[in-house]
Amino acid sequence: MARKILANGDNDTRLRGAKWWSQVGWKHVFAILMIVYCVFPLLYVLSASLNPGGTLTGSTRLFTTVSGVNFADLMETDFPRWMMNSFIVSTVTAVGTVVMGAAAAYAFSRFRFAGRRGGLTALLIIQMFPQMLAFVAIFLLALTLGEIFPGLGIGSNLQLIAIYLGGALGSNTFLMYGFFNTVPADIDEAAKIDGATHAQIFWGIIMRLVTPILAVVGLLSFVASYGEFILARIVLARPENYTLAVGMYVWGSDERNAPWSLFAAGAVVAAVPIILLFMYLQKYIVGGLLAGGVKG
Repeated sequence: MARKILANGDNDTRLRGAKWWSQVGWKHVFAILMIVYCVFPLLYVLSASLNPGGTLTGSTRLFTTVSGVNFADLMETDFPRWMMNSFIVSTVTAVGTVVMGAAAAYAFSRFRFAGRRGGLTALLIIQMFPQMLAFVAIFLLALTLGEIFPGLGIGSNLQLIAIYLGGALGSNTFLMYGFFNTVPADIDEAAKIDGATHAQIFWGIIMRLVTPILAVVGLLSFVASYGEFILARIVLARPENYTLAVGMYVWGSDERNAPWSLFAAGAVVAAVPIILLFMYLQKYIVGGLLAGGVKG
């Protein structure tokens, strides 16, 4: 391809014609197709939620009827209670995960003690196995605990939070551990010279410097527990204690008589908090994940 000499003396090396299509153009076409492929199901669900007489299987045209009846009817069901349960469980789980993971990561990053390397290796191995693989053992444990401590028995949201926090370490600790290693240890030494304790250093200095990774871990934990179904379905036995995932599964379990319009409206409402949370914390996500990948 011939180069053009511009007025300022620079070479014009922009791609044109077939070479542009072979190197760049097809990527744009592929990106547009993927966007359409991903956006269409979202538009379909939104259209079904706004159609008072529509169903997921019978609607063939998008937005033929626009009405807020389904959202009004949604507030008269158990959906608000399910959403509140999901918020409580997810928020407590996220806060507990952040505190536990940060404490463990700080200990592994700053202290040198017997079993440190073995502990890191154990966490690395444990995180390879999903928590749901132990759901039978978790169910039996929940039954036993319910006989001793009724508040931690089957059907309790507190029991579900305890189960989620039981798997809070692992990948979260490793992610935070990498970020904590990027904070210079000289800061700790300077604080110790001024008379600060380990607790004061941790809460007053380190936790402020690692805010991006705290936001990332909290967000990931919130989203994971917000949409988790298997363990919630096993633990939560009473409808009033259902989370969104369990409650909406019950709605959709009857394929022929399921209230698909309400289901679609509930899916739209349930997705709004996650979207807002992502938008609010997006400035921390990239920086937190990249810095957390630094090997210490």
